[in-house]
Amino acid sequence: MEPLDIALCEGWIREHSKSFYLASRLLPPRVRSASWALYAFCRQSDDAVDEGEQGDAALVRVEGLRRRLDRLYNAEGRVREARHEDPIDRAFAAVASRHGIPRGVPEALIAGMEMDALGAQYRTMDELYLYCFRVASTVGLMMTLVMTDDRRPATLLRACELGVAMQLTNIARDVGEDARRGRVYLPDELLASCGVGREGVLGASFATWPLRESVRRLLGFADDFYRSSDRGVGLLPLDCRGAIAGARYIYAAIGDEIAAHHHDSVTRRAHTSKARKLALLARAAPLALRPAGPQGPGPADRLLMGQIEEAGVVVHGTLPWM
Repeated sequence: MEPLDIALCEGWIREHSKSFYLASRLLPPRVRSASWALYAFCRQSDDAVDEGEQGDAALVRVEGLRRRLDRLYNAEGRVREARHEDPIDRAFAAVASRHGIPRGVPEALIAGMEMDALGAQYRTMDELYLYCFRVASTVGLMMTLVMTDDRRPATLLRACELGVAMQLTNIARDVGEDARRGRVYLPDELLASCGVGREGVLGASFATWPLRESVRRLLGFADDFYRSSDRGVGLLPLDCRGAIAGARYIYAAIGDEIAAHHHDSVTRRAHTSKARKLALLARAAPLALRPAGPQGPGPADRLLMGQIEEAGVVVHGTLPWM
């Protein structure tokens, strides 16, 4: 990777994701630059679809991202050796080539963006988990392929679970903001169990009890994924664990902030201060130093493993409980 390309990626991350950037500073140099390249590519792609007009215009931008992948990967799914004009593309291609990131992983990410462009509605939690895998777990999966050569199912699953947990936290935080844009990510089955429908989300001007309860339960699902993903931190190289554990605690703290304000995600948007984030990085040390414990079933193993394999990631071994 060229120094100027990495500097641009670092600047992009510093501006667009302060939480990720702060945690990434704990990564060893061999991983840090690659993480900036991956995240800059993913975040730039997401912004390209999410900003501007939605509907058909957004779908056109999705197809533009697929053509972007065509320039990065050949027909066999291998990274092209051609020199790319865009510095973020150059940096991403260098990382993908070096660490064997198959096209199917960023392709799944774009499929998640397409779900947003289409205004997908989610009936069940499993449908929402699929969306979370595509837009968030794919990033964690690529990071794992960079951090370690370990391709055991548990290592890959735990990374994907952390991505799902983080995305569920994002959804819980943004209920009101998304509703004002005409989007509802809370699944129908969850809303119905709390006595409200999609219309009650879209038309809400304040946090009703059913909406608060829906957010509370969604954060409960996120906690299940956080706890399961904790078992994977000890499977990573020791010099990478602090950053991953730190990111986990910083994101989970958003849920704590939501709960502290009675699960109101309609009239306010939870955030954590830089001082709080620094304290959380310190709090993550015990998890980072904890050796890997016994592995067992996670909240959505079959769904996530199916997506990992569909993305073309080579998995070494099988899970005894599947």
